[in-house]
Amino acid sequence: MKHTVSLKENRVFRRLYAKGKSAVAPTMVLYCRKNGRGESRLGLTTGTKLGHAVVRNRVRRRLREIYRLHEDQLLPGYDIVVVARVRAVHSRYTALERDFLRLAKKLQLLSPQGTRPEERAP
Repeated sequence: MKHTVSLKENRVFRRLYAKGKSAVAPTMVLYCRKNGRGESRLGLTTGTKLGHAVVRNRVRRRLREIYRLHEDQLLPGYDIVVVARVRAVHSRYTALERDFLRLAKKLQLLSPQGTRPEERAP
């Protein structure tokens, strides 16, 4: 991850939930807030409703990979928390990726020059 560090402190998570902007999809909820730094911070939340540790870790790995692959499209300087919902366990990778990009676009996290050539309109 180029301009991203891990978000681990509980107080930062709580501040994001309370004061950040959010967007909802069937598979996840995305919270974001400007952090005033040159780097972004990513936090992933998977509750026990999703299943046992193996299942939760698999969902976390998939979400982290989606973020890593699209990090160059995202604006730096944001705290981002992705909360996985129960439907994320049974969803395909492409559905998770589509939901993440749609939520990031809705929250205006995508940079205009960061779009891939295949996503640009002819």
